Amino acid sequence: MNELISTKQAYLAMYSFLEELYSKYEFDQLGGLLGSMSLLPDGSPADQAMWCDWLKCVEKSKSEQVEAGICLDSMSQLNTDVPCIRKSNQP
Repeated sequence: MNELISTKQAYLAMYSFLEELYSKYEFDQLGGLLGSMSLLPDGSPADQAMWCDWLKCVEKSKSEQVEAGICLDSMSQLNTDVPCIRKSNQP
């Protein structure tokens, strides 16, 4: 599947994905996030900052600055082509 979609279609796809997760697991934080992401009658998100943040992320993704890989310590020795992401307690 190698289709191009618009920025707004991608936003709606993300919304739909998060909505599916919320309906399965009912995480309160996801409910709040979805409320902020919901579209008003004019088509803009309830929280306008959400759209600005989304556009920044789209640009980051287009310039290939998003690192979405993950590895486990035992797997990192097997595949050195995939960089490990480790969570840090530092900001």
